[in-house]
Amino acid sequence: MSTRPLGPDPELADQLTRAGFYPHLIADLLDDELDGAPVQRHLLHLETHVERAEVHRHAIILVLTRESLVIVHVDDHQPEDHSEPVANVSVETVALPRLDSVVVSAVYPRPHEHRPGQGPRELTVGIAWSGGSRLDLGPAGCADPQCDADHGYQGQMVREDLVLRVSADADGTDHLNDARSFARELRRATRDAAWASAQGERPDHSGPAAPRGVARLVRGNHR
Repeated sequence: MSTRPLGPDPELADQLTRAGFYPHLIADLLDDELDGAPVQRHLLHLETHVERAEVHRHAIILVLTRESLVIVHVDDHQPEDHSEPVANVSVETVALPRLDSVVVSAVYPRPHEHRPGQGPRELTVGIAWSGGSRLDLGPAGCADPQCDADHGYQGQMVREDLVLRVSADADGTDHLNDARSFARELRRATRDAAWASAQGERPDHSGPAAPRGVARLVRGNHR
């Protein structure tokens, strides 16, 4: 049994099949969420976490349409009673005008030897849209090394709703380049959507609009 094509984008369906991480479930969720909207760009990112004797897999699927960004998170989970494994899935669709920022941070090794066109070894893409923030705090100090007074705490607040990290060493150079291309396309689409919104226009699209501002949580049993 093979994964059926996902709407107008069989390439995404093929990637889901090759990844082998609940491809039929994810394809159904995306088909339902996209509701016929053409796929402009997509990115599938897989992560593996080892916790004690357990291995947990996590997938992030980002799909860009002309009007929205669809975000799917999938985690596999083995219940404590050792019953059948379950997939914990969250699906969210964010209208492009709601995206506040797309921040791309990169790590370049040996910058003194950088050549034109040379890519980074690591990439972090941060996307913000709902006002969610991460607060990093640490003890504050002063210039006096002998001072033992309590100076309280200091830190910074970083706005982020989604953070995706890609490493060329762990994920491959091709996947890192795909992530860079997706971030570039998302930035362009966000900029165009903001301009259209400021002009009182609706972005042009050739297919039905994807649902706007919708979030769902799904739990499913899968062998």
